[in-house]
Amino acid sequence: MNSISTDICIIGAGPVGLFAVFEAGLLKLRCHVVDALPQVGGQLSEIYPKKPIYDIPGFPDILAGDLVSNLMRQIEPFHPTFTLGERVENYEKQDDGSFIVTTVDGTQIHCKAIAIAGGLGSFEPRKPAIESLETFEGGKGVHYMVRDPEAFRDQRLVIAGGGDSALDWTIFLADVAKEVTLVHRGTTFRGAADSAEKVKSLHEAGRARLVLSSNVTHVHGNGKLNAVTITANDGTTESLEVDSFIPLFGLTPKLGPIGEWGLEIEDNAVKVNTVDYSSSVPGIFAIGDINTYPGKLKLILCGFHEAALMCQGAFKYINPDKKYVLKYTTVNGVPTL
Repeated sequence: MNSISTDICIIGAGPVGLFAVFEAGLLKLRCHVVDALPQVGGQLSEIYPKKPIYDIPGFPDILAGDLVSNLMRQIEPFHPTFTLGERVENYEKQDDGSFIVTTVDGTQIHCKAIAIAGGLGSFEPRKPAIESLETFEGGKGVHYMVRDPEAFRDQRLVIAGGGDSALDWTIFLADVAKEVTLVHRGTTFRGAADSAEKVKSLHEAGRARLVLSSNVTHVHGNGKLNAVTITANDGTTESLEVDSFIPLFGLTPKLGPIGEWGLEIEDNAVKVNTVDYSSSVPGIFAIGDINTYPGKLKLILCGFHEAALMCQGAFKYINPDKKYVLKYTTVNGVPTL
């Protein structure tokens, strides 16, 4: 049985979990990071490593994969350790207030505090109710996420959805694919207004097609997708030849085993105190998309803020008799562990 000892066990190696390692390092706290995925980066690495992100301070745009690489470089001085490809199953609180976290493979992490940074938890794509859709999964033309945009080079694509992912990938793939059609059941978008305007501009310029008040209702092909049927809200239909269909209706989050930890849960997320992002169990904190509180925004930059305050709370939990004086990295540099 693999046994590890650390100050903070961070569950989730996404961007927020990785930045928490940095903030903890400034406080001289060691971190061990656990993730069910086989690589760091969370959704950024698993779902859209080549997708540009526009709201990271100091970067007009940065590819998701590059952000992960930069975060890994940033935490190098603190020598974090990792258990990847193993899902956390349970924890046991010890008499001294510390914890033993156990993974599905039996790895045990003895830690003084737990930070849950598991993003959406475990997740699966929301699939539209289209007959025979599963026939074309597994590389046969239906894709629920874009891992590598180059896989769609010079293809005829139909994207469905009205959120940020559908808008962002329409914009990005307009420069990659031969044809891009975005189908949306409404006339207004849930995604960023600026992105919606960019898609409309692409439509007006003839670089992408925008089909509103419509749904993709049928998929066609013989072993591989070759066409879809688009049905408008008024009942009229059209058939469109395609190479790939990408329905982007978001992800269905599942807390998994963490949902059975006795934490206070609200709307399938861990309820936290915004003073330090502590959960209802002393010593367990939650940051990023997996937590909830009044005014919550599911943005990476908000998760970074949460990580900084969480580490202050974890420091006080681990060292109740020690006073921490805030030090600025511009003055003191980055310490090493």
